[in-house]
Amino acid sequence: MSSSLILLLLVIVVAVAGYAMVTYNALVRVRQMVQEAWSGIDVQLKRRADLIPNLVETVKGYAKHESETLEKVTEMRTRAQSVPAGDIAGRAAAEGMLSQALGRLFAVAEAYPDLKANENFRDLQQSLDKLEAEIQMARRYYNGSARELNVKVESFPSNLIANTFNFTKADYFELENAADRELPDVKFT
Repeated sequence: MSSSLILLLLVIVVAVAGYAMVTYNALVRVRQMVQEAWSGIDVQLKRRADLIPNLVETVKGYAKHESETLEKVTEMRTRAQSVPAGDIAGRAAAEGMLSQALGRLFAVAEAYPDLKANENFRDLQQSLDKLEAEIQMARRYYNGSARELNVKVESFPSNLIANTFNFTKADYFELENAADRELPDVKFT
């Protein structure tokens, strides 16, 4: 074998190894972005879950006969918190049901002028409104990161590296019900 051919083969091997290393590192970076983004969603959902008991207690004092609505909010909160950490689709579904229950709770609150005038209730509504906007922002960031990972995992030739090192697609954090995609109406008069 001539030295030119050996040099050419060596260049090809180095180029392929370099491409594999760069691609692997890119996949690791994007996978870390997805995990970071999920952590951001998880933090916001935890903050919302922590706010709900205070909200339920405040409403309870004014709307005693609305126990079914209050129980549903509490049940949906518990269900959302009990979803296993890696089950993104399950968490999205549970959070969607919680959002629906919160929407019903605020609809009930509309019937109680004293409750709507309560400063604590208004503060809780404003906090929840802010949290819902932050959750929506975190969800968009997560889904963008998931999209980037999924493109790399499925695109040729990076899919060869992804398959070799067991990189998998990320689930999107999507709400099943289109109405759940809207922020709950937490305005007060």
